[in-house]
Amino acid sequence: MTRTATTPLPIEIDARGQGPLGMPVADFLRDYWQKRPLLIRNAFPGFASPISPDDLGALSLQATALSRLILWNRKKDRWSVETGPLPEDRFDRVPERDWTLLVQDVDKWDPEVRALIDAFPFLPRWRIDDVMISFAVKGGSVGAHIDQYDVFLLQGMGRRHWQIDADPAQCVEFREDAPIKLLKTFTPSHEWTLGPGDLLYLPPGLGHHGVALDPCLTFSLGMRAPAKAELIEDFALELASRAGEKARYADPDLTAPADAYEIDEAALDRVRATLGGMVAGAAGSQSGSPDAEADDILLRRWFGRFITRYRASGDLQPPKKAPTRSAFDDALAAGGVVQRHPFSRVAWLRVGKTRAMWFVTGSDIEGLRAKDAALLCRHHTLNAAIWGQLDEHAREAVVALAALGHYRVVAAKKPRAPGRKG
Repeated sequence: MTRTATTPLPIEIDARGQGPLGMPVADFLRDYWQKRPLLIRNAFPGFASPISPDDLGALSLQATALSRLILWNRKKDRWSVETGPLPEDRFDRVPERDWTLLVQDVDKWDPEVRALIDAFPFLPRWRIDDVMISFAVKGGSVGAHIDQYDVFLLQGMGRRHWQIDADPAQCVEFREDAPIKLLKTFTPSHEWTLGPGDLLYLPPGLGHHGVALDPCLTFSLGMRAPAKAELIEDFALELASRAGEKARYADPDLTAPADAYEIDEAALDRVRATLGGMVAGAAGSQSGSPDAEADDILLRRWFGRFITRYRASGDLQPPKKAPTRSAFDDALAAGGVVQRHPFSRVAWLRVGKTRAMWFVTGSDIEGLRAKDAALLCRHHTLNAAIWGQLDEHAREAVVALAALGHYRVVAAKKPRAPGRKG
C-alpha cells in the first residue's frame, strides 16, 4: 500500500526477505534516521550468534577489553557496577538472576562479530563506534536510560523484553543513588519481546529499558556522536598548539555515501555548522583573504585525525623490529598478505579532484591518490593483487604504518609435508 501524507509511519515492520531494514535505505534514512524508533522483526532471519556467553565471559577477563558487570538488587532496588578485567572466578559467585555483563568493542576481537557491520553499508564507517555485546541472565538489565547516539539493538540469543518512551517531551531526570546514569522516571509508550534476529533501532535521546526473560545475548551497534563540547575542546587544542606564546585572550540529513570510509563534503559542512565561527580565522587568515583556504585545510585535517582517534579502545604496540619494504614485497609475492590491526580506525577525504588525505587512528598521510586511499580503507587485508594497484607513495605509507603497529605481514602457510610411510 502506498503511504500518503496522512498515513502514520509504522513503528513495527517485518523484514523477512527484504534485508535488515525491511525497506529501501533511502526510505529509512528519510523517515526514521535520528527521527523515530523502529522495530524490525526478522531483520536477520535464522540468526545464530557468532559468539557464546562463555566466549564473552572469557573476554571480560582480558585487561585490554572494556567490560562491566552490572548487578541489580531487586529487593532494595540498588545497582552496582564492577569494571573489568574481572577475576577468573567472578562468574562462580554471581546470583542466579538480575545481572548483566557488557563488553564493548567485541568487533575488534572477533572477525565474525565485525562482519555484522557489513550488514549496514549505508552507515559511514567512521561514524560507527563499536559492536557492544551484553549477556544477561533472567531479570538482567542496565535499567531505564537514554543514549545520546543512534543505536541498533540486535537480539542474538534468548528473549529480551524492551520498553521505549517515544514521547519527545519525556522527562529526563536521573537518579542520584545509582552508579550508572538511570532515568528517575520512565513511562513506556511501546513494549515488545524480541527474539533472535529481531532488530530495534533507537534514535538519540529516546528512553528505553530492556530486561532479559531468559539467558540472552544482545548485540548493540552504536554510533560515534561526539558532543559539541568534545569537538570544540579538541579543535581548540589544535588551535592552541598553533597560537604561540604571545597569542592570549584576544547525522538527520544523512544519505547513503558513495564510499562509507570517505569523509565527504556534507559531513564537513555539519562539522562547520557545529563549530560555528570557530573555523573562520582558525589558521590566522583574514575573512576574504586568499589564505582563508588554510582555515578549511586545517579543519579537514583536524577532523580526520579526531574522528579516527575518537574513543580508541586499545593501544597499538609497535613491533620489536620494523618490517622492511622488501619483507612486504617478498611475502606478498609468495602468497602472503598484509593485515591491518583491528584497533586501527581509518577514513579519507578528498583534496582536489584526484588526491586525498588518508587518516589512520589520528595520523594523516597526505598526497595519496584518492583511489588508493579508498582502496586502503576498504580492505583490511591486502594481497598481491591489491598491492599491485597501489602507487609507490601508498605502499611506502603502509610500510611506515607497519612500524607503528597498524599493519603486519602474514606469510603464506607452507604446505604440510606428507607423512612418512613405513
